[in-house]
Amino acid sequence: MLLGVIADDFTGATDIAGFLVENGMRTIQLNGVPETKLDIDADAVVISLKSRSCPVDEAIESSVEALNWLQQQGCQQFYFKYCSTFDSTREGNIGPVTDALLEALNEEFTIVCPALPVNGRTVFNGHLFVLGELLSDSGMRNHPVTPMTDSSLVRLMDAQSTGTTGLVNYQTIEQGAQAVTERFLAIAQEGQRYAVADAFNQSHLETLGEAAKSLKLVTGGSGLASGIAKNWTEHLSDQSSAKEAGKPQPANTVVLSGSCSVMTNQQVSTYAQKAPHLALDVKACLEQQDYCESVFKWVLENLDADFAPMVYATAEPEVLKAIQAQYGAQASSHAVEQFFSQLAHQLKENGVQNFIVAGGETSGVVTQSLGVKGFHIGPQIAPGVPWVKAIDSNLSLALKSGNFGDVNFFETAQGFYHD
Repeated sequence: MLLGVIADDFTGATDIAGFLVENGMRTIQLNGVPETKLDIDADAVVISLKSRSCPVDEAIESSVEALNWLQQQGCQQFYFKYCSTFDSTREGNIGPVTDALLEALNEEFTIVCPALPVNGRTVFNGHLFVLGELLSDSGMRNHPVTPMTDSSLVRLMDAQSTGTTGLVNYQTIEQGAQAVTERFLAIAQEGQRYAVADAFNQSHLETLGEAAKSLKLVTGGSGLASGIAKNWTEHLSDQSSAKEAGKPQPANTVVLSGSCSVMTNQQVSTYAQKAPHLALDVKACLEQQDYCESVFKWVLENLDADFAPMVYATAEPEVLKAIQAQYGAQASSHAVEQFFSQLAHQLKENGVQNFIVAGGETSGVVTQSLGVKGFHIGPQIAPGVPWVKAIDSNLSLALKSGNFGDVNFFETAQGFYHD
């Protein structure tokens, strides 16, 4: 095993796993740290955690536990994967987890690179942009859990972590990997612990990946993974078949959407024009014990439609705020998660095999309720969103981070059954 990845949520894990597979690394994703011994034949293993917005001490504990397990498997390099919009607060969890992983590895330096240009996440002079807008001006400023009101990755990292942060600007990166490596060394010699790296095209990421070859720990979004994977090319035995094990098969399918991101709102609206769809009633989730049963029956009645039925809690920011004001943000969020967990389990027991899920938290609870321990990573539906297939059953899932994919994502995903 060559590369071990610690991802701070479920969709983030499939995101980076998809890029590794696309670049020839046979990759398996595990749902949490395994409690029993597993016989794994892969070049890379991605452990998905639920550590993005939990208390800091819990995020550190689970991340270090994942690192220890990956070390026991003989991994030679480690990758802490977080969202390309750097979802976090001034308290963490990105900074504290990075510090803990460095300490556990007895390392003093790493890079910070959330850039994912193919999905519009770019870094210029240390500032993170989303589709051409500063992060602080993007839809992420309204995120209900981690509102991003600062676009400076240097300031964000300094606020969260114990060390200080330097910058590798794009002028240095365009001079090549050797110049970047020398800049890494200079930043470290200045006593700074982290290097924020500019990147606004694929060439920048490949240069950064090459320069990071000797680092024991790298941190970033999924974009850097392609450059990191290229470093291991000479060690890969069968790159051509890397994605075959995770390809989905024709079967009963359902779409479940819990994300309230801008793109998911557009995807839900587009898909609802051609497929059976049902908007979740948060009040009913909280107050009606038989609500899930009625939705379950509705899904079964619509499985034979031309397009898979969709159940969604997706809502515009104003609607979401009203729901949270009436029921409380935590209570309403928990009720929706529990609903999707119960619904997914019932659907699995009644023959649904393919689940297309939007939203990191929703993907996490659905995956857990289905009892899936790990996945083979298959072909990408959109950049950062592959189909995955359970290692121990016939279940296939597409786990989509909120803002990923285009407006036709839900329909496009179903087209892979016949490729």
